[in-house]
Amino acid sequence: MRVTNEDPAVGLQAVAALRRLLDELERLHVDNARNQGWTWQNIASALQVSRQTVHEKHAARRKLTGKEN
Repeated sequence: MRVTNEDPAVGLQAVAALRRLLDELERLHVDNARNQGWTWQNIASALQVSRQTVHEKHAARRKLTGKEN
């Protein structure tokens, strides 16, 4: 698949695939950071978002899987 493909269906499928990959990478690295003792603020700073944003996005998921108190 070429990113310069002029077919909108191909391009939009590529965007969706990249979003899924980005979400998966973020989950993986947030989990790694928390497992190594990083604070939500440290993670937020690294991601260049607010602490509230990263906490809201990941804390509930981590609690459901027993990874967060």
